[in-house]
Formats: sequence, structure tokens, C-alpha cells
Amino acid sequence: MTLPGSLPGLRSIHPVHPIVRPPSQPRRRWICTAWLAATLLAAAWAGFAPTALAAPAPSKLDRSQAGFYRFKVGAIDVTALSDGTVPLDVKVLTHVDPAARDALLAQAFIASPVDASVNAFLISIGDHRILIDAGSGELYGPTLNKLPAVLRAIGTPPEQITDILLTHIHTDHSGGLMDGSRQVFPNAIVHVDKRELAYWMNPANADRAPAMHKPLFQEAKLKIGPYVAAGKVQTFDGATPLFPGLRSLPTPGHTPGHTFYVLESQGEKLVFWGDILHIAAVQLPDPAVTIEFDSDPRAAAAQRARAFADAAQRGYLVAPAHMAFPGVGHLRSEPGRPGYVWVPIAYINDAIETSR
Repeated sequence: MTLPGSLPGLRSIHPVHPIVRPPSQPRRRWICTAWLAATLLAAAWAGFAPTALAAPAPSKLDRSQAGFYRFKVGAIDVTALSDGTVPLDVKVLTHVDPAARDALLAQAFIASPVDASVNAFLISIGDHRILIDAGSGELYGPTLNKLPAVLRAIGTPPEQITDILLTHIHTDHSGGLMDGSRQVFPNAIVHVDKRELAYWMNPANADRAPAMHKPLFQEAKLKIGPYVAAGKVQTFDGATPLFPGLRSLPTPGHTPGHTFYVLESQGEKLVFWGDILHIAAVQLPDPAVTIEFDSDPRAAAAQRARAFADAAQRGYLVAPAHMAFPGVGHLRSEPGRPGYVWVPIAYINDAIETSR
């Protein structure tokens, strides 16, 4: 989704306020401009910005969870990584009847605000350590920004990441690139669709954007701008092979250059979905439901309908950025039932211990 602190209903995603704050200023709470995601509305802002600046809500947990899950796609090692979770008000959903929305939430035994995951993924291909999305950084409060610590915990610290593939530039996906003036991934090349980069880096687009969306452009400049200046950003044009077994698939709608990444090995396939799905309990049964973070809601809904249908028909794995962690599974359609059912990947912990 879009985790723009500027989006209405996001408890702390793309913030409308400046990213760089004095140490004494409280941290924001969050949620995607973009889950994952960068679209904020000024009026909603009136109710959102003050909340983001207020003291964070109490955490539901008193200790951290495991933040990674290892699995394979064919011969390729993949690790799901958790940047944390953040409350997301379901009022950000659009093109949905509130009563129907609330009924779907009740069927899933959840209530608003939902605890939205912010997931990233690590892929090892040869000498490349490839990160799909970069987390949220400090933008959305203390329950997020866990990605760097998780990477260190699995023995792949941020300095060892060679490549970062951004599904889009909403700052719940790109905010983790920078920690103040420090590049968190100093040895990485950032890959992104050329349309996405051009859109967020163009001051004319910021000038034309609604007042509530303007901060997203400033956030993009602060978070990805230093990598551009350092010559560490490589753009691609639509569907492009990037690494052996890994290619991009253009899916514009949520943002102008939103991109899926397709990983294939030994007959197995996993598609990293980015922000095609934000609140599964509502959008899986009804893919026509959109979200205020969408740049083009109609196009985003069409992309979701195609993606859901293809995944259900072909049976490959998918990894939405805001699905409950580890966020990897299959979609299944059922005769006589609208929409789709999520079938999470089976948990496996069968590694043989070599020492005691």
C-alpha cells in the first residue's frame, strides 16, 4: 500500500510533516502513502497530522517478534523481512460500502485500525544480495524501522546489500534508504522504473499536486535524492530482465511507475506484489475496493483484478508488501464465492542443527 505519512487514516505512514526533525520532536506513527505506501489528503490531514505528532499509541506487545522467515524458490534463497507493523484506519479504503467493509472485517475477526505489516524481501543470486523495498525508516513511528536490525540478525547487514529493487517510491517502501544524512545501504544500487523516478523527482508534479500530497515529493527527494546524486540509482523501462531469474513487470496505477518483480527458478515462481493489496480482509473478497493512496484508483483496481485472477489461475506464490508477515502465499478462487481466498505459505523449520 502507500505508507505516506500524509495519507488520511494512516496512523503514521507518509508523513506530511518534514522528515528531518529535532531529536526532541516525537516520532510519527504511520501508514503507507503508498500501505505501501504516498497519497495524503489535506482535509484528512487536519485529523491526521496532529495524531502523527502526538505521543505514539501504546504497543500491543512487550517484546519483539522474530522478524525474518527463510524459504526457497527453486534453487534461490529468499528471506521475508519485517520492518514492523502499524495501525491503519480502514476509512482509507474507497469505492466500498462502509457496512459491507465492516462485515468483511468482522468475518476476519479484525477491527479498525488494522495492524498493517510492512514487509521487505531479501534474495540471494550469485554475489548479489537483493532487497525488494527498503522499509520505512524513521517516518512512521517506533513500531516500524526494524529492517536494519533484522538484516544484521540474519548475518546480512545493510552494508552487504548490493541492490535494492523498489516497487515504488512511497516512503513506507523507500524511507529506509536514509537515516538522516546517512545512506543506510552505502554499497547498494537502487533500481526503479524510470517513470516512477521521473514522477517523484519532478518539481512540476509537486507544484500540480494537491496540498496534502506535496510532502510526499519532499520525502522522496530526501530519501532517494542522495542516491541519485551519488550515481547509485539505475532506472529500467517497463518489463526488464534484471538478474538471472529475476525481472520487472510494470503495474502502474497505485503510482505511475509501480512495479512487480518476478522471481523464477526450477519451475517455481514468486511475484513480489508491492502495493497491489493493502487490507486483505476487504480487498481479497472485493478487488474493486481502492485506497486513498492510489495515484490512479481505476488503474490500480484493474491491475489488482488482473493480478488476483492470474495468480489464482496459475497457482504461483505472491508476496504483497502489506500482507500479514511473512506475507507469502497463494490465492485461490472458490466456485460460488466472490473474490479470492489467501492461502499462506507453509511454515517450515527443518534445518539440521550441526552444533549444540
